[in-house]
Amino acid sequence: MTPCFALVDCNNFYASCERLFRPDLRGRPIVVLSNNDGCIVARSAEAKALGIRMAVPLFEVQEQLLHENVQVFSSNYALYGDISARVMNILQQMVADIEVYSIDEAFLDLNSIDSASSLEVFGIQIKQRIQSWVGISVSVGIAPTKTLAKLANNAAKRYRKTAGVVDLTSQQRQEKLLNITPVKDVWGIGSRLAKQLNNVGIDTALQLARSQPGWIRQQFSISVERTVRELNGLSCIDMESSPPAKKQILCSRTFGVRVTDYKDIHAALCKHCERAAEKLREQGKQARAVSIFIKTSPFNPNASYYRESASCILDTPSHDTRDITQAAIQLLKTIYKEDLLYMKAGVMLADFYESGTFQTTLWDKPSSFRNSTALMQAIDKINKSGKGHICFAGQQRSNDWKMKQEKLSPAYTTRWSDIPSIR
Repeated sequence: MTPCFALVDCNNFYASCERLFRPDLRGRPIVVLSNNDGCIVARSAEAKALGIRMAVPLFEVQEQLLHENVQVFSSNYALYGDISARVMNILQQMVADIEVYSIDEAFLDLNSIDSASSLEVFGIQIKQRIQSWVGISVSVGIAPTKTLAKLANNAAKRYRKTAGVVDLTSQQRQEKLLNITPVKDVWGIGSRLAKQLNNVGIDTALQLARSQPGWIRQQFSISVERTVRELNGLSCIDMESSPPAKKQILCSRTFGVRVTDYKDIHAALCKHCERAAEKLREQGKQARAVSIFIKTSPFNPNASYYRESASCILDTPSHDTRDITQAAIQLLKTIYKEDLLYMKAGVMLADFYESGTFQTTLWDKPSSFRNSTALMQAIDKINKSGKGHICFAGQQRSNDWKMKQEKLSPAYTTRWSDIPSIR
């Protein structure tokens, strides 16, 4: 059976989520800011039309945003994550195999759908159902390979006549689109590699597809050769129903204000340890290596730059927040310096093991905490229920260090107090 994939991509996802519960913002330009409200990371179609660039610092366009009446939001990851889960749940109901590629993208294996239905019609059904059930607009690209599905999705976004759905299973349509697509827009071909391809006369996706795979592999790499074969309709990238397990977990945030007090850094690090341990347990792993870092701003002309890190190895792997936090705080004591203006701290976990697979020695000290697994499971269950939050005392001193989120919208779908009411 010839493979067939669809790529479903939410349009202007962060901005679309912010507009869901704000009908007054329909047609108004929207931008979403990065952590600490530093720069623009998402734009609505109206904001793009105003020429507002991606990743531009907020202060550089502050006057334009006011003049153009642009609505500005801080990143609301609780809202975006919940809306993403709703979209993915709908897709899982419509096909047997789905690969969640990012928070707003998913690949679908279309070989499981009714062969009697048109692929384009099925794409329209996907688009209409998500719009109706969630309120988010999506684009759908359909093709025999993932790389072509990416191009089809880009075309669905770019050309209005497609109505947001492009079926690229026809070879004639593939060649037409490849011929007008710059090689830099091909999935897996970045700007640096595109320049190298341009230097050997390959400017379009069609020219890349017509290149000899063996020569491409010799001149560039096996991954570019794989791209060539994908552009010719030969599927080389399989579906990944489950994301590969992470080998490291990093949790860090830039402080909302510059921090000098040790207790504030202590509180921030405890919070990062809590989240890192949660992620570790979600992955079903235990970690043996714990690392932390603290840093000041490299752009402060009135102070020297300081960045230091420290690491340790636990005697036995653990997923208990208390073990990880204790190790992190001991490390912090070795690298903290007084009278510095710290801007960021973080914790990283590594050297993962499945539960019960680590071979201990006579000299290894097990965790001093009893019933660790049962307690962590109970805490995770309560925290995920939305009915309350249990945290450890070390992070409760102050909120001064937390991210600046001055324009944060309510958590409409994940917090009882923020559920919209109709009056």
